[in-house]
Amino acid sequence: MEETQEIVLTQMRKSVEKLGSSTEHGDSTLMRFLIARSMDPDKAANMFVQWQKWRASLVPNGFISDSEVSDELAAKKIYLQSLSNKGFPVMIVKGSKHFPSKDQLQFKKFVVHILDKTIASSFKGREIGNEKLIGVLDLKNISYKNIDARALITGFQFLQSYYPERLAKCFLLNMPWFFVSVWRLVSRFLEKATLDKIVIVTNNEERRAFVEEVGEETLPEEYGGRAKLRAIQEVELAPLED
Repeated sequence: MEETQEIVLTQMRKSVEKLGSSTEHGDSTLMRFLIARSMDPDKAANMFVQWQKWRASLVPNGFISDSEVSDELAAKKIYLQSLSNKGFPVMIVKGSKHFPSKDQLQFKKFVVHILDKTIASSFKGREIGNEKLIGVLDLKNISYKNIDARALITGFQFLQSYYPERLAKCFLLNMPWFFVSVWRLVSRFLEKATLDKIVIVTNNEERRAFVEEVGEETLPEEYGGRAKLRAIQEVELAPLED
């Protein structure tokens, strides 16, 4: 690690302690918060402490079980594939299977559940702290009943605020004309760093780049790959090392 990074990490740890919190997490985790806040140790410390408080409130047990989000899982709208060519887990969202939730707390827990599980699927025995994911939002066959700007804003805001530097890339596929105005609305809530990682696939060249980025071995057949879709609840993760 560069000497300047070590200095900034030390400053961030001191700032976190001044805020009355602890930094038992490794350097790779703290670096994500620093990168998200342009290497400003005080701003990164504030973000880190807010994340700790949020996790303690929404995820007191350290994880969200399937039973806590059973209604959302029942829709079978989230699929967890294997790793991309660069080693990132690939999560696919089928927009046509989503309907606005009547239980917003369960939906928020569901977002945490799928993000945590997707990230954990790339652990090699233990968490390093710098793991990323690729998201794919497939809008094929969606109707007005599936449109849920609130859900999209929640998902992306969680990524920005509580999963900094976890998103490697997000691909939007098969966007219909009537969704363009919805996406414009959602985009207003996204930081530039997040928007820069989002690709709206609209032509053959972009689709080829999408297939190449994910990899044919990981991408399901319907998207030009050779894999089968795997519902997230059917994926079993390997136990972590002690």
